[in-house]
Amino acid sequence: RDNMVIMQTLLGAMAISSPLFPAMSELRAWDPRGWAVALLLHVAVSEPGFRWAHRALHRGPLFSRYHSKHHSSPVTQPLTSAYGTPLESLVLTLAMAAPLAGAFLVGAGSVSLVYGHIFAFDYLRCMGYSNVEVISHRAFQAFPLLRYLIYTPTYLSLHHQEKDSNFCLFMPLFDLLGGTVHPRSWELQKEVDQGKNDRVPDFVFLAHVVDVVSSMHVPFAFRACSSQPWTTRLVLLPLWPIAFCLMVLQVLCSKTFTVSFYCLRGALHQTWTIPRYSFQYFIPPMKDGINRQIELAILRADRMGVKVLSLAALNKNEALNGGGTLFVDRHPDLRVRVVHGNTLTAAVILNEIPGSVKEVFLTGATSKLGRAIALYLCRKRIRVLMLTLSSERFLKIQREAPAEFQQYLVQVTKYHAAKTVKTWLVGKWLSPREQRWAPAGTHFHQFVVPPVIEFRRDCTYGKLAAMRLPKDVQGLGSCEYTMERGVVHACHAGGVVHCLEGWEHHEVGAIDVDRIDVVWKAALRHGLSPP
Repeated sequence: RDNMVIMQTLLGAMAISSPLFPAMSELRAWDPRGWAVALLLHVAVSEPGFRWAHRALHRGPLFSRYHSKHHSSPVTQPLTSAYGTPLESLVLTLAMAAPLAGAFLVGAGSVSLVYGHIFAFDYLRCMGYSNVEVISHRAFQAFPLLRYLIYTPTYLSLHHQEKDSNFCLFMPLFDLLGGTVHPRSWELQKEVDQGKNDRVPDFVFLAHVVDVVSSMHVPFAFRACSSQPWTTRLVLLPLWPIAFCLMVLQVLCSKTFTVSFYCLRGALHQTWTIPRYSFQYFIPPMKDGINRQIELAILRADRMGVKVLSLAALNKNEALNGGGTLFVDRHPDLRVRVVHGNTLTAAVILNEIPGSVKEVFLTGATSKLGRAIALYLCRKRIRVLMLTLSSERFLKIQREAPAEFQQYLVQVTKYHAAKTVKTWLVGKWLSPREQRWAPAGTHFHQFVVPPVIEFRRDCTYGKLAAMRLPKDVQGLGSCEYTMERGVVHACHAGGVVHCLEGWEHHEVGAIDVDRIDVVWKAALRHGLSPP
């Protein structure tokens, strides 16, 4: 994309400084003659010229040297339109500039022509690569000639797949004249438009937006930004008002949408997002609406034939819906398996703890993850100091442990009780003041969102539980929040394992401690690994 931007900037600057280009003060805002000239030159020069150059790029060494990279995307996206070599960028720039140059040479140029022509050109390019049918097949049936005047995403997709047909810029008329129209172009477009060729995902990870600024960390907003782990970038801060307005709009009128996808062993995996932000989950009047959004997404996945849907972060909050139990109880006939993925999250945290550790300090001890971690560790004869003010909840968890291991679970109510413990399992946010109680050399294992501030320089801090996807994953073009590309949150990975194993049970509510090792071994067997 940078090649084209730089090239067009330089050529535009040269054109403006040329004596053939009138001064900006003399340029008219509107001139219909210029639009007529530009349209004529587009049809007579740009379309046949681009098709000839495009077909030439598919021959012999020109393809391998200058055009093969453009065809390296198995699934086209709008930004694929600008992904190419400088030679391809030059061809596109000349095709776009020829009508403008002609209009200005005859003295009919205008400001509206420059902006309007460039916008229309870029829009049609992005539309063709979008993989979304914008023009209904009914329009082509009602006006048969229209199919030769404007191409479709399906038309271009066939070119990217077959590489021996459909070479036009925007008008299939020139492929018709050259005998290079793919015979299935219109039949396939009709099938796609009617939804007959829609591919159903096998697995869906149902996420939500974290905050206003990070809402821009999506492929369809800033591809370069989303291809790297999320971090606050100063360049995005001026766009905060726009992102805020979009947040308000989403609350008023929006539904779950697809953010990203990848393929794993022939199966399509997608990430859907509930159009709600983290802070909204803690506003009581919004809870019912959020649960309704989650429920609608689950029912949609069930109708589509999705096999497994994994709930992310606050979408499985115990206070919100009992870790997904609400939906499974309300719809007992669901075919899609609903999972919270926390069994693998617990497994990742537990397998990070060195085997030599005999005592740990646990905050968030009575939470879903805290309970499972405590019960697992006590069975390993590891002493667990459980920070909680509720003796009732502590005793409830302690009674779940076998009698011979209950002695390893100890209730504490103050942070100073852990002043000699160097392994802290953090399930509740720690302030810098609370971190001071940890001795030097402590390692903080975290399962709290957001992660704690790394205040102590004499201690080490773990990252949120995550797993690296198998090496044969395909189509990963973006990062999952702060994770590097190819690494996903453990609850996401837990859903992937559930899908790969073909398990038929729902994983909702309390974590089954007996399945922690089962899920961990299954993850490793399928090629997932700790990052």
